[in-house]
Amino acid sequence: MTNNVINTVLVVVLAIVSFFTGEVVTFIMLGFILMSLITVTAYLRKIYETLSRMASEKDRPPGPPGE
Repeated sequence: MTNNVINTVLVVVLAIVSFFTGEVVTFIMLGFILMSLITVTAYLRKIYETLSRMASEKDRPPGPPGE
């Protein structure tokens, strides 16, 4: 199972529990926080991949262009 499927199942379960306990507003606010954290994580992952790629290109020995 992918992370998206697991996250979706957990969100649905938490939504049902929050509905029965009367904590719907708390559930919505936590949802906004979770979406923000997922966005930040995605951007940090892109930055890390870019920096890793730049570092690996820097460590290559010089050679003819195109290799």
